[in-house]
Formats: sequence, structure tokens, C-alpha cells
Amino acid sequence: MPDGGADGGADGVADHIGRRRVLKTGGTVVGLGALGAVGWELAPPSFTERVLGKVGIEPDAFVPDAPEGVVRLERVRSVAMGEVDLFTAVPAGHGDGAGLPVIVVLHGTSASAADLRGFGFGRFVTAAVEAGAPPFVLAGTDDGPSGWVASGDADPPRMLREELPGWLAERGFAADRRALWGWSRGGYGALRFVSETPGWARALALFSPALGPDDPVLSDLGALAGLPWGLWCGEWDPFREGALALADGAPVAPDPWVSGEGGHTRAYWNAHTLEMLHRVAREL
Repeated sequence: MPDGGADGGADGVADHIGRRRVLKTGGTVVGLGALGAVGWELAPPSFTERVLGKVGIEPDAFVPDAPEGVVRLERVRSVAMGEVDLFTAVPAGHGDGAGLPVIVVLHGTSASAADLRGFGFGRFVTAAVEAGAPPFVLAGTDDGPSGWVASGDADPPRMLREELPGWLAERGFAADRRALWGWSRGGYGALRFVSETPGWARALALFSPALGPDDPVLSDLGALAGLPWGLWCGEWDPFREGALALADGAPVAPDPWVSGEGGHTRAYWNAHTLEMLHRVAREL
């Protein structure tokens, strides 16, 4: 099974933009300039936040040394979910992202849309584009009490299907050109969503999807037959058996299928985020 070198250009992408280690900025965000009643453009973190962040990314979690573009966190009202946060990141040098396609990210259980900037995603977007990926916007919202599956009055799949494209179009993005990326519980939700809503996404990237080898979602993977998709899961990941079952049961093998050393950690996922964005953006 191939390791991170399965993508022949992954090392070149990382070398092109350089590397550095950083701390997460923590939960506090300073607003710069109102974007209406519910949105703010996110300010760069202070020196204290960067060096002594209240919540730290693992010390060995890679974040590229690239500038953020326009990164926003807005509060939007959803019929399917109630109020949720909407995170968007436009690569530096591409204005407000008008006309750019979108990679939608589904976060894991322990995260939220408000955490996405702290994971360095604004920098990853710029770094991927600087390394040759076609320009794109990264966007993400909050999940529900049961993750990215419907539960009670919360229906995240309905929000993704019926409401998110409109929010993206209102902000000038090419909302009909979209891909889907999820990690952990978000990876599981992304897999279920494309199975239930074929044609919504032009590509799929799954990082350590939180499923077991007997999960019911594995019984119907027909939606993957015509969808470019990739799978990343470390050798020490507790969900590795589920990832193996997914790769073996899919009608078309994942491309790439990246393994290598690593567990169910931000360090493993960040190490492969640049190569993933580069590949997925090419499908848009």
C-alpha cells in the first residue's frame, strides 16, 4: 500500500512553499470591519496568540509558511440547522474570491467552523495555489449534535444540499463547481453525503473517515464509481480497518490511497493537506 509518496508531486509541492511549525491561535478572534450584522474579516493573530496559543496544534503539525488571503467567519441562519458559522478562505492575491470554485470541508467531532483558521487552513489555501493548484476557495460550516448526519431537528445533509450552495453563490463564488473533503467524523459524513446525493461534488477527499469495517455505508458505494476520490489514513489510525474495507469495497479504487506512518491526529492530516488540496483543486 503506497505511502505519502503515492502522489508523485507531493514532496515537490511541500518543498516549493517551504515549511514551518506553528501553534494554533486559540479561540479568540479579533474582528476587523463589519461585513453586515453577522460577519467579520478575521485579523491576523497577535504575537502572544501565535506563541502562547491557549489551544495548541500538536508540536509537529505542519502549517505552510504562506500568507493568508481573505479569511472570514460569518454567522448565518439555516432552516435545517438553526444558526451556524460559515468559514471561508480565499487565497492571497485573489481578492474576494469572485468566480472561484469551492472545496467544502467537513470537520471532525472535536472541531467546529470557528477552529478552521487556527488549523492553518487559510495558509494552506494560499500555499496550494502558489505551488500550482488552480485557485479555489475553502469553505466550511458547523455540524450537528450527531456529526454530519441528521438527528432530531438538526439536518446537516439538508443544509449542505439545499442551503450551502446559495450562501456560497451570494458571496460570489462558483458554487456549482465544488468538491468535498472531510476528516474523521467529517470524512464519514462526506462519504455518506456523496452516497445519498450523487453529483453534488466533483471530487471527494477522505482523511481517516470514522467508520468500522462493517459500517452500513460500505454496503452501497456505487456513487464512487464516477467520482474522483482519494483516501488518506495512517498505519496507526484506530479507523484503519474501516479505511481498508472502504478501499477494497469501492467500485473504483481511491486515487491516491495514501497510508504511511501516523495516527488519528492533526499532525498526520496537516502533513497531507497540501497534496490533497493540489489534487482536488485540479478536478474543479
